[in-house]
Amino acid sequence: MSHRVHPLSTRPARQGGAIIVLIAIAMLAILAMGGLALDGSHMFLNKARLQNSVDAAALAAAKVLDQTGDEARARTAVTSLLGLNAQAAGNQELNGVLSGGGLNVTVEFSRTLQPFSPGTSPAEYVRVRALNFTMPAWLMRVVSNANKAVGATAVAGPSPTILEACNIVPLVVCGTPPAQGGSAPYWGFQPDQVHVLKSASGQQSPIGPGNFQLLRLGGSGSAVVRENLAGGYNGCFTGGTLPTEPGNSVGPVTQGINTRLNIYSGPMNGTQDTYPPDVVTRQTVPALQYDDTTGAVTQGGQVITSSSQLNFNHRNYQSRVQNSQFDVQPRPNGRGAFERRIMPVPIADCTGSNNGQSDLPILGVGCYFLLQEAVQQGTRSNLFGEFVADCPAGGAPGPNPTAIPGPHIIQLYRDFTSGDS
Repeated sequence: MSHRVHPLSTRPARQGGAIIVLIAIAMLAILAMGGLALDGSHMFLNKARLQNSVDAAALAAAKVLDQTGDEARARTAVTSLLGLNAQAAGNQELNGVLSGGGLNVTVEFSRTLQPFSPGTSPAEYVRVRALNFTMPAWLMRVVSNANKAVGATAVAGPSPTILEACNIVPLVVCGTPPAQGGSAPYWGFQPDQVHVLKSASGQQSPIGPGNFQLLRLGGSGSAVVRENLAGGYNGCFTGGTLPTEPGNSVGPVTQGINTRLNIYSGPMNGTQDTYPPDVVTRQTVPALQYDDTTGAVTQGGQVITSSSQLNFNHRNYQSRVQNSQFDVQPRPNGRGAFERRIMPVPIADCTGSNNGQSDLPILGVGCYFLLQEAVQQGTRSNLFGEFVADCPAGGAPGPNPTAIPGPHIIQLYRDFTSGDS
């Protein structure tokens, strides 16, 4: 039997068309990957720019709120900062969306940080949200017609009590140390109390002979005291002790501290731009006095134990600021600055023997509202302040949000309700 090999009845079809299809698919994938990289980078860049702008707006609004308590002004600060940042180099797309009304911006206020409860008062924290920043897709259009949209949110407000104070004044008050029952943050003081911030000649010093509640910060001598009382000290205090500055220094003390109330005399003449006055310079009337015999603060013969007895105190100051009842117009239209009368003052343990120059252990930093100008009467000049709960200060804050008052900075917080924070 013979076997025959039959030739194939059909020949393979040509495969050239399949290569074209594969190339087309590969090109589409390459374009999609390129689009993902290019459009993704474009999106993340604008997301970062938007977040920076929202962060700045929230900080500005929180600062205005802290200074004035006025939510309307805080909202204006948000609008102003967003506009200024949108006009910066590289932010053309943000500027176009913002000016065109395409960016959805909301501003909310809360008394508490966690939880953030919009509408509660008195407000201390600000949340700014900017949503629907839409950008056109470029290479990604080959696989999708969808545009890209990003958003940002930021929360800002007062920090926990600062651990490092950077703008303290060269004054010191004597608190109650732990050994005598004192504790943070007040160390024996209470809000609304009126205290002598500088004793005078002929009066018993709470520190010791030769000391008049002055501190040596950044150098010695009355000229340094004068500059520092005006606001010239830029160093930071991180704990430990601070040296006293012996001597009365009546003239320099008066000249330095009074710049905060728009009174410029002696070497402080012409320093308004460097040391601006407060926007509200009204004082309590009649002037406060110190009773050398009893050590009490008096007004018109009445012993003053609380600022509520005065016809002008910190609450009146806050009210006038909130209602724009300025004695000096604020910058940039005027020379005034907010809260120049509110000063971070070290609280010291003054127990023991402190004769002449001494190093005092510092317990903490308190906030004082300057009630009136210093008036020099020979070798006598007292400073009077109202102890207030908290105040702005430069420095590094504590690690966790807290309700404990004290000197603080304005800082950003994470918005736990949004992934855009």
